[in-house]
Amino acid sequence: MSQWTASVSAAQLARLLEPRPRAGGGRKLPAYRALADGVRLLVLEGRVQVAARLPAERELALALRVSRTTVAAAYEALRAEGFARSRRGAGSWTAIPEGHVLPSRSLEPLPPDAAGSAIDLGTAALPAPEPWLTRAMQGALAELPAYAATHGDFPAGLPVLREAIADRYTARGVPTMPEQIMVTTGAMGAIGAAARRLAGFGERVAVEAPSYANVLELFRETGSRLVPVALREGLGGWDMDAWRRVLRDAAPRMAYVMPDFHNPTGTLVGDDERRDLVEAARAAGTVVVADETMAELVLDGQESGVRPMAAFDRGGTVMTVGSASKAMWAGLRIGWVRGTPDVVRRLVSARAYLDLGSPVVDQLAVAWLLRGEGWDQALAARRRRAAECRDDLAAALRRHVPGWDFTVPRGGMTMWVRTGDVSGSRVAVAGERLGVRVPSGPRFGVDGAFESYIRIPFTVSGPLAAEAAARLARAADLVRSGGAADSEGTGLFVA
Repeated sequence: MSQWTASVSAAQLARLLEPRPRAGGGRKLPAYRALADGVRLLVLEGRVQVAARLPAERELALALRVSRTTVAAAYEALRAEGFARSRRGAGSWTAIPEGHVLPSRSLEPLPPDAAGSAIDLGTAALPAPEPWLTRAMQGALAELPAYAATHGDFPAGLPVLREAIADRYTARGVPTMPEQIMVTTGAMGAIGAAARRLAGFGERVAVEAPSYANVLELFRETGSRLVPVALREGLGGWDMDAWRRVLRDAAPRMAYVMPDFHNPTGTLVGDDERRDLVEAARAAGTVVVADETMAELVLDGQESGVRPMAAFDRGGTVMTVGSASKAMWAGLRIGWVRGTPDVVRRLVSARAYLDLGSPVVDQLAVAWLLRGEGWDQALAARRRRAAECRDDLAAALRRHVPGWDFTVPRGGMTMWVRTGDVSGSRVAVAGERLGVRVPSGPRFGVDGAFESYIRIPFTVSGPLAAEAAARLARAADLVRSGGAADSEGTGLFVA
């Protein structure tokens, strides 16, 4: 495999360093210090990749219209602080300071019996939408006898469910046959199947930065080489110049994206960017795995106004992942892959030595929901509940931590919050002591970026949302006073 090293050109870095409001009451910093702080912030926020080659001093000085001495002093400051490294003849590249602990160990959920003592904002999941879950299970049990008379082994999924999922895609404007669907054990089962099929050990996989924490860990476990591509700030969508550059220069075997209410940021990517990414990936020979598990969680309005990624696919470039776990209930572990019939057949064949198939009763329950009005009615209830939680949490955060920065997304289950003048990782540690659990930003990055962020899911409302925000405010105060440890806490499930 050819070697590839990320780099940032002088022009790109100059654009990323466009002036932002200064902290400290407008205090003007020396030019070299402002430049060093700007680069450091870009690395911590994932806007510039860790281990990316920095432009030569002379080139950056010309692009920024500053002296070469200023750039040299800035690079020296970055090296002294651990955010850059250099080697004679090889130039300089970005880094994370040694001793920076990356969250990589096993993550465990908060036990249900601990709910009375802690507010769990680690899991982006709500209770089941009743009575629809119970009715679906009752409907599944009514149909079970016919399947109990068989061997019960359906590696591609129950035909009735594959047909119902295919019909759902067709109704969304993407004509689909049941032969294009494989049912999996949750979305993670679908992504894992795609990763095993596409990305062998050492293969490059391009991912958004930030991205879904558990998927990043899955790729690490399979030995993939992750290539992060930064999202635009706020909810600005994909940086297509960056995507084209990575697809052209790194030639990743696979790209994993969440175009619909992205986890953790809530970003909704527009049709033009979806079309452009599919075309660029097709030209590069890269398969795009589009995670659309959040696609139907539209919280403002009835429709998202965008088309599925597969609508722009002309030849098997896109594999789509879906799931009942986010739209319905996390305990309903049914997901699926949509691809070409040939790809689906190969995925089914490869499944034989893994989990063989998904639970029949759960599949029948999802099929019952999709074939009638149950799915849409349960989804409407889920949307109302998530919107209420989102609005209450946003209001509580503005009241208790007005210095924190976030943009409220139109849908999904999560909000990406910049924690102002304190470390998001340390807020997470202090918050756990104070009875509120949140995942820190670095969990959603590849190389320790996003230190100044936390992710907040839309799972609590009313007084509980106010109390969660108040505890986070106290956690931030504890960090400022020096009372929060640098260690990572007791572990946190991220979903």
